[in-house]
Amino acid sequence: MTLKIGIDVGGTFTDFVVTRDGAEPAIFKTLSTPADPSIAVVNGLADIAASLELSLETLARRIDTIVHGTTVTTNATLTGTGAKTGLLTTEGVRDALEMRRGVREEQYNNRYTNVKPLVPRYLRAGIPGRLDRDGIESAALDLAAVRDAIALFRAEGVQAVSICFMNSFANPAHEQAAAELVRRELPGAYLSVSTDLLPSIRFYERVSTTALNSYVGPKLNHYLDQLVGRLKGIGFDGLLLIMQSNGGVISPQLAREKAALTLLSGPAGGPGAGLHYVRVHGQNKCIVTDMGGTSFEASVAVDAPMVKNDGEIARHKIALPMLDIHTIGAGGGSIGWLDEGGLLRMGPQSAGADPGPACYGKGGKLPATTDANVVLGYLDPEFFAGGRMKLDVAAARAAILEHIAQPMGLSVEDAAAGMYRVACNNMAQGVREVTIKRGFDPREFPFIPAGGAGPIHSCLICEELEIPLQIVPRESSVLCAFGMLMSELKHDFVRTFVSRLEGLEWAKLGAIVDEMSREGARQLDEERIPAARRRDDVKLDCRYIRQYHEVSFAVPRSLIDAGDTPAIARAFHAEHNRLYGYSLEAENTPIEIINVRVQAIGLTDKPVARHEEWAGEDAAHALKGKRAVYIPETKKFREVPVYDGHKMRHGNRIDGPAMIEQETTAIFVSASFDCVVDALGSFALYRKGREDLVATCIPEKKEALA
Repeated sequence: MTLKIGIDVGGTFTDFVVTRDGAEPAIFKTLSTPADPSIAVVNGLADIAASLELSLETLARRIDTIVHGTTVTTNATLTGTGAKTGLLTTEGVRDALEMRRGVREEQYNNRYTNVKPLVPRYLRAGIPGRLDRDGIESAALDLAAVRDAIALFRAEGVQAVSICFMNSFANPAHEQAAAELVRRELPGAYLSVSTDLLPSIRFYERVSTTALNSYVGPKLNHYLDQLVGRLKGIGFDGLLLIMQSNGGVISPQLAREKAALTLLSGPAGGPGAGLHYVRVHGQNKCIVTDMGGTSFEASVAVDAPMVKNDGEIARHKIALPMLDIHTIGAGGGSIGWLDEGGLLRMGPQSAGADPGPACYGKGGKLPATTDANVVLGYLDPEFFAGGRMKLDVAAARAAILEHIAQPMGLSVEDAAAGMYRVACNNMAQGVREVTIKRGFDPREFPFIPAGGAGPIHSCLICEELEIPLQIVPRESSVLCAFGMLMSELKHDFVRTFVSRLEGLEWAKLGAIVDEMSREGARQLDEERIPAARRRDDVKLDCRYIRQYHEVSFAVPRSLIDAGDTPAIARAFHAEHNRLYGYSLEAENTPIEIINVRVQAIGLTDKPVARHEEWAGEDAAHALKGKRAVYIPETKKFREVPVYDGHKMRHGNRIDGPAMIEQETTAIFVSASFDCVVDALGSFALYRKGREDLVATCIPEKKEALA
């Protein structure tokens, strides 16, 4: 028995997906341990061992691969608890980290201040020495000034050092010389060098990314030390891979060196998993959401997860490739409160795992989304986490009464319904950020709600966005952990190459691509990926002449080898039009290349997809009983059937409103939707009367389409 396990550490729960020998994936959850997340990892492995009637040590020896997503770097940034960091940069520009782009994020808010820099000004050292834009030295690097800065860092107890000089992307010599001194004279410090991490144009983005890497690096190193130590202590000697923000996986050693690659490690497995579940419906695109205990993430996948080359975390710029995931503070633990105008708000403050929502019975006194769900009947207090955790309904009602219902003059039920609607509206707005604002119509996408609480809220979110089809996987509560098991090894490389498309030196461009491909091959060699399981994806960052922002788009290597200017131009125009609603193709506006990107990919073994046999429409065998739940369409409670999701099989159909319960999640089928189980065992919720959306699940519809 060989096991492969995906692990996603969240703010409230740590999720596990176990696959073995083609068997159906097994799902496990355990409460997170924020003080040391590795404890929850081992606790979860102990639960898995117990379920298989094995000792923990025997289980550990049978695990071939662990793919692990972590929120350590994310939380360090969000909470401002990263390392004390120093910065070596070019003399005269040390304030770039504070000045940023000089653009006010909230244009009409005169009280809005810049985010506090990750490196305080007294630890940002300006070093004499200069390279021009072509990388030619115009002033030698002052090594004495570097030594003085190192002495300051040592005296101040700096834990991490960032090095980022002007124009170093064109020539790394100055940065490498400074790095050598830091390694020699401050050997215990975590070191980030911009040309090792991000050798591309745009100084502010580069210095911010490098500072972020140093800020979170020691935290991640400490966590990986704890994790590796605990795994070794139970006898695990298999392969450990770390999920990175671009949707791929890397070795722990590379994660240590480039810690910023893990800033979206947790939710990065979701989009790829979403595509797996919609393809059985003949779809190649989806909206994937993940509602956990603390946060709500939304993303879009079209053929592949959408990737962006820059983003922000806690208002700090990061310019590394990452999945286009939008995060808001809306989870099961999000606290309801009244603002100074008496309006109901939900989050972003969260009750987390400890003490958690009031209904957890662990001392929480503030009303959270989960408390509202209990009052509204969406959660069975005797069957939460499969019955292993009993919910305190009285505590939930008392918290809502004191903090929401009485101040607003409402009943507890109406206050809970208001909390539910506000939470759903917040999440719908999060989905708009990755669809409408990216040029996509959400009505054209299947909706994948994930996370333990996601399928309780998905119908109302889809009503708000007019989305007619939802796919709720059986593994929805641990979707990101499942997606991690489907991820490839990925290594991203970028080089700045500024040239107009017309008159481009194709041989020079090809040589740059070859250089990055060789770097990727070296990484994949170390990871023992055979040549037959590798591929390189090439992208160009281009813009119209005199534009400020560029557009990144995929370019087949064959077009570069052929020097096919018209084909590359057409691809750029099309992507520009999709993103912004126009192109300048008719005007023959010149196109300029800024950066060249290569992603080296190593293909990994995936879990075997199950395909269930048709079992008929009747779901009566799965009926558990009935209970009163709140129906948003009528704003009233109603007795609805409750089904055991574990007993439902391919083809089983139910009419909404209804509840479907599994050990780790509950699905609310509202009065506007019906449900059918598809061939993968997922629950396909479709708007009433739209059986055409699930034709592949219904034999007569499938035959009619054929």
